[in-house]
Amino acid sequence: MTANEEIHGHEVLEMMMNSGKRYSRDSLIKAINERFGESSRFYICSGGGMDAAQLVDVLIGKGKFMGPEDAFVFNPATKCDH
Repeated sequence: MTANEEIHGHEVLEMMMNSGKRYSRDSLIKAINERFGESSRFYICSGGGMDAAQLVDVLIGKGKFMGPEDAFVFNPATKCDH
């Protein structure tokens, strides 16, 4: 990946599903940074240039997760078809 490439948010959602883990906001940010690197930037349909914390906050705001705040998972019913 070059410095100008951004990672689609779907890759984070797939990481969550494949892990079988439940996350808090902080543990998800940590997992994203460990998997993709702290300097990685992400994009979704509505925008880009986000770091892990910004991405997680946007995904929370879009209702992409289900479960309690300290043990949520991706809600597959909210996945886009692209």
